[in-house]
Amino acid sequence: MTSVSRPDAPEIPGLVLRVHGGGIEPAALMAPIVNAVNEAAGVDELTTTAELQNWLGHRTEAFDPAADVVLAEVDGVLVGYAWNDWVDTSDGLREFRLGGYVHPDWQGRGIGRRLLAWQEERVVSHPQAAVAGRPLAIGTWTAEENRSKVSLFTHAGYAPVRYFFEMLRFGLDEVDLPPLPEGIEVRPVGADAASLKRLWEADREAFADHWGGFDASEASYQQWLDDPDYDPELFVVAWDGDHVAGAVWNVILEHENRELNRARGLLDSVFVRRPWRGRGLASSLVGHSLALLRDRGMTSAVLGVDADNPLGALGLYRKAGFEVDQRTAHYRKPMELDR
Repeated sequence: MTSVSRPDAPEIPGLVLRVHGGGIEPAALMAPIVNAVNEAAGVDELTTTAELQNWLGHRTEAFDPAADVVLAEVDGVLVGYAWNDWVDTSDGLREFRLGGYVHPDWQGRGIGRRLLAWQEERVVSHPQAAVAGRPLAIGTWTAEENRSKVSLFTHAGYAPVRYFFEMLRFGLDEVDLPPLPEGIEVRPVGADAASLKRLWEADREAFADHWGGFDASEASYQQWLDDPDYDPELFVVAWDGDHVAGAVWNVILEHENRELNRARGLLDSVFVRRPWRGRGLASSLVGHSLALLRDRGMTSAVLGVDADNPLGALGLYRKAGFEVDQRTAHYRKPMELDR
């Protein structure tokens, strides 16, 4: 049996850990907790109730909201929550991924440790652990600024294995537009189901050889379509005839911009498929995206990148005017089962 974190905190009067059981109703109570944690940690992000409703409203092979989300309540008041899902990673593991938040007013009392213990017990007994056919691990992501989470997982035996950067560019008045490779043109993606699915599959294919892993299921695709910030008119798609050569999925988080008093666009996914790499297409797509965001009234842009991206993405983004703003780490520990 893998080592499971055991809470070593005193009992908290009125604390109950309750399996979610399904439905989207808790989303309105979850969002303030996420945002309070991020604000306290200096993480410049905002989560909406609509985003969480979309997340809780989609069951996939890797995530069942009814069984994989646990709520921490004190005297019936939600003070934190946690969840787990799983993915088969590009480095050969089946990794059970953990996430969670405890409101800052309730941190330091052992609630995070109790949630983590629940999560680890859940994944150790998960049916997909027994049939994986590959080594098992447990992992989590955390911004370095979230010191309480870093401490929690380090104490429980997790160690960082990979780093990622959030990069910012301020000022979009002057945008460099590198030329598109010969034979490539940028044109909109159709709003029909077949065109959108083609774009989705192109993105999944392009990222198949990147570190980590993702859920490429039909349910995950539907969740993407149902995202409240989804707007294909913001996508910059490069075509070679009828083939998607690469694209940038741009997003404008209007609620976040309004609440944080800024005008920022997100380059949510930047990809070029293998046959079209090495010809400057990514640089051109990023330039076209910045110009599009500028024309939509944005004054800054943000994206995320693997610090060890093997395709030189970090240098490409720096050349496009982005600078590292925050660092996120992926923590792991091995997981073994009794056979």
